[in-house]
Amino acid sequence: MPVKETIGNESYVSTMGSEKMSVVFSISHQPSALVKALTPFQNNSINLTHIESRPLAEDENKYKFLCNLEICNEDDEQRLKKAIAELKEISGKDCVKVLSRRDIDSTQSQDSEEVPWFPIKIAELDRFASQILSYGSELDADHPGFTDEVYRKRRKMFADIAFNYKHGEPIPQVEYNEAELATWRTVFTKLSTLFETHACKEFRKVWPLLVTNCNYNKDNIPQLQQVSQFLKDCTGFTLRPVAGLLSSRDFLAGLAFRVFHSTQYIRHGANPFYTPEPDVCHELIGHVPLFCDPEFAAFSQEIGLASLGAPDEWIEKLATLYWFTIEFGVCREDGALKAYGAGCISSIEELENCVSDSSKKLPFECENIVTTKYPITTIQPVYFVAPSFAEAKRKIREYSSQIPRTFTVHYNPYTQSVQLINKRSNCIKMIRDLANDMKTLEDAVNKLED
Repeated sequence: MPVKETIGNESYVSTMGSEKMSVVFSISHQPSALVKALTPFQNNSINLTHIESRPLAEDENKYKFLCNLEICNEDDEQRLKKAIAELKEISGKDCVKVLSRRDIDSTQSQDSEEVPWFPIKIAELDRFASQILSYGSELDADHPGFTDEVYRKRRKMFADIAFNYKHGEPIPQVEYNEAELATWRTVFTKLSTLFETHACKEFRKVWPLLVTNCNYNKDNIPQLQQVSQFLKDCTGFTLRPVAGLLSSRDFLAGLAFRVFHSTQYIRHGANPFYTPEPDVCHELIGHVPLFCDPEFAAFSQEIGLASLGAPDEWIEKLATLYWFTIEFGVCREDGALKAYGAGCISSIEELENCVSDSSKKLPFECENIVTTKYPITTIQPVYFVAPSFAEAKRKIREYSSQIPRTFTVHYNPYTQSVQLINKRSNCIKMIRDLANDMKTLEDAVNKLED
């Protein structure tokens, strides 16, 4: 669940005290060209942590370079600005782009070259591990588990597992203690009685499959690795353990790769029907079932893709759309209201409230949704009703086309990477891929006709 707040500069500063940035530039293929292009970084004492190169698709006589770096303070930032200015003198202004989590120069114009950093490869989600807004064991004074030392130690254990996790590794299994199992049993048993009458048909279809394939039952908390593998087989979505709350930008970026950042800890047993932050009950009972549905998975990824490279004000709008859909979404089913949002499905009080007459229902219109304020720790007073996932996805795609980006993004499931569609050559390649798919579809239709 993304954190609801205006995501300003401070949200993106790493907890390690530094901020990662990338500089992308292209240069002609000639002797000593790279040495010359890197001179501005050397002259301004900018330490590059990684350099990649590849031929420029649009011009075989040029190479594109990606340089990763870190800045730790204002002096570093000022030196970087100077280095970028010098690099543009060498490579040309149009050949240099800065990818960062915030503007390094607040005086830049609206048509600045700078784009907020976003992952291109799925493995780059590892960079979010140290950029959480709060660590798992850091509890507020009003948290039910604040004075429980055993609970706090368990929370730190779960957070450490997630903090050290890297893409491609199996998610470590955990042995839940009796207190945690008792909390799960209480929540699971009560919620299970409401699904048939309150949850949407897509949820009801998947729930028995999770019981059969992932050992969902009142006496067992499913392991994230087993659930993640089942999800992958269904829709290509996977789970990734997270050590604490992520910024909205980072959380949404995961969805673009069909990765859901999931907690592994459970709420405190003192109040099993309330949690001030997402926990394993919320993730496994609320989120996972719908991520098994192809239409919902595509709908969720659509929000994630829209967030990549978007300005901060648009990240807040997309996070609000996420809140009123994936978290607290309600749809119509044969005229009746049904819940599909994880925040509704994993909360008894919320599940009953969202389909009752006591809460306000509004039509699903993105322009109205993004300006709606909402409470985080209390029952939602208003819900936006979508006629279907497909219609909600269409409206979000249409709305997100207004995001001021100079490129379009496309997810490649074969390489698990994001492709920037900002050149004629990119478009031609996509057209060829689509033509191949259409040929396959045409062959299938012809065989059906025979």
